[in-house]
Amino acid sequence: MQNDKNFLGTAPIGKLLLKLSIPTVIAQLINMLYNVVDRIYIGHIPGEGSLALTGVGVCMPIIMIVTAFAALISSGGAPRASICMGKQDNKSAEQILGNCFSLQIVVSIVLTVVLLIWNKDLLMVFGASKNTLGYATDYMRIYALGTLFVQLTLGMNAFITAQGFTTTSMVSVLIGAICNITLDPVFIFVFNMGVKGAALATVLSQAISTIWVVVFLSGKKTQLHLRKKYMGLKPKVFLPCVALGLATFIMQASESVVTVCFNSSLLHYGGDIAVGAMTILTSVMQFAMLPLQGIAQGSQPIAGAKNADRVKKTFRLLVITCLTYSTLLWAAVQIIPKVFVSIFTSDAKLVAFTAPMLKIYLGGLFLFGIQIACQITFTSLGKAINSIIVAVVRKFVLLLPLIYIMPHVVSNPTIGVYMAEPIADIIAVLFTSVLFTFQFKKALAQIRNSNKM
Repeated sequence: MQNDKNFLGTAPIGKLLLKLSIPTVIAQLINMLYNVVDRIYIGHIPGEGSLALTGVGVCMPIIMIVTAFAALISSGGAPRASICMGKQDNKSAEQILGNCFSLQIVVSIVLTVVLLIWNKDLLMVFGASKNTLGYATDYMRIYALGTLFVQLTLGMNAFITAQGFTTTSMVSVLIGAICNITLDPVFIFVFNMGVKGAALATVLSQAISTIWVVVFLSGKKTQLHLRKKYMGLKPKVFLPCVALGLATFIMQASESVVTVCFNSSLLHYGGDIAVGAMTILTSVMQFAMLPLQGIAQGSQPIAGAKNADRVKKTFRLLVITCLTYSTLLWAAVQIIPKVFVSIFTSDAKLVAFTAPMLKIYLGGLFLFGIQIACQITFTSLGKAINSIIVAVVRKFVLLLPLIYIMPHVVSNPTIGVYMAEPIADIIAVLFTSVLFTFQFKKALAQIRNSNKM
């Protein structure tokens, strides 16, 4: 451990950031493939791809809520298990693991019942129309049956990562992604199952990942083992985990709220084609966001080394790297938007509509490298509250009101809805930069003072 600390404190920052970022960027890219591959294949279904893509896009808020519940349990449980392991208390850590496993099964059963009974009502509220409801319900009914696998894969994988088995946790995601990429075209096109085939491929892929994760946590290599005797639910064990994971749950669930607001407004002003375009826009946004988050997360251990000069240099390099990536991607979107859109659909009408909207929607992307760099650095320096503040300001204080204000400000209300995103992004970056400037100086001063003591 001492060698690791010396390495973080003495190695050249550029090489260190590269070394630490590559695994996280790869993991984020794999995760991105998992998320968007369904949409890519569905969008190219002959004759019905655009409506099918829109229908699946309407399902995304529900899928976000399902994954948020997985985070509610795992993002609180895994850190608490790590703390117990640090105290050499593996018994308590395994109690946490067993309780979180059982709690996720209970939550999965409840979510499955809710989604099977009320899926149509939820989908109508979330932006489905009479043209897309059939596709949305076809996808959601099958996806709902795999809720257990989604919960356990995401939730239990966090406990693998918490033990330091980062390669194993990455392989867990990679197995699911490869299975999904392979099974999607077979079920969608070969068996002619369409949207149902995409959902079935996702469920089977998650099931295979779940088996891999559970077998690992029951095997010899893991430090924490899934034991039947610890699976009986005890409030004193699982409630602190839920409490700790509540902030992550709220942040992830809020993404669902934003998506619902976008979909409902776009359905009102622009119809199905506008909602379908939004599915593509958010998918392209993931090409920007996930690699940026991977790069930024790679910088966290360097900031944790508590060397003020190195923290300052690391942040400067992080901003330059993130800003370069976000600016290059922004330029590519502005120059060749149709190339990005065509990845997800072959429908000429949808491509023609979406391409100019993509340029608008990602209009503030060139600055977003600053936002990500500041947010992650806040967390690295132990300023998690500031990180939450800037995220809340962007989504709730700026973006949500703008979704409803902008259609009344510009002549084309549909364009107005899309404009809410870049306006919120640009204002959020300015707010974040000002807050970060003051807080960063304080944090560096605290590090220097603590090192003198």
